[in-house]
Amino acid sequence: MRNTIVYLIRHAETVTENGIRNTNEDSQSINEKEILSVEGEEQAKRLSENKELQNLNVIWSSNYTRAKATAKYISNVNNLPLNLDSDLGERKLGNLKELGEFMKDKATRDPSQEQLLDRTFRTSDGESAEQTRERMNKFFAKILKEYCGKRIAVVSHGGSIKFFLLNWCKVNKDVKLVYNNEKVLNIKSPCLLKLTFSGNELIELEQI
Repeated sequence: MRNTIVYLIRHAETVTENGIRNTNEDSQSINEKEILSVEGEEQAKRLSENKELQNLNVIWSSNYTRAKATAKYISNVNNLPLNLDSDLGERKLGNLKELGEFMKDKATRDPSQEQLLDRTFRTSDGESAEQTRERMNKFFAKILKEYCGKRIAVVSHGGSIKFFLLNWCKVNKDVKLVYNNEKVLNIKSPCLLKLTFSGNELIELEQI
């Protein structure tokens, strides 16, 4: 049986918004609509030209705007349709006031980093690291069964990717993910990880 290759990708860089936001949208709606910056579009195009992302069999993406905008270039290069799954979305932030209270005395200033340390914390209407990991696991169980032996691109988000990787990685003192006790992963925007599976078992994890 051939191994299944999954290229797990964090979307490219997004626009930094520092202006006035006059809207009644909640944090989830705003998060889902966040767009790529001009540099992010260039990053996504360059990413699609990586030799590892040629000759794919299938492409899946989160339904968030920034993930689809990253995946469209990979889809175009491979002449493949883009499949969407909400299980690949970013972990839900929920109540921002509660999140602010949780973060006020934290060193990293990054909620996804802090949730690596406190995996059950969640705000009202938000998700914990563990809940996010469970839905990512559900998605991967599905594609590993359906596309066994294939080459698959999956575009998702920083928090969701980090929490999914807790299946195999430890968290070091700098709150970084470490694979095999030696390989420190940098889940930046964009980020390309190559996961090799034999059946449902991960046998190799590389950062490209």
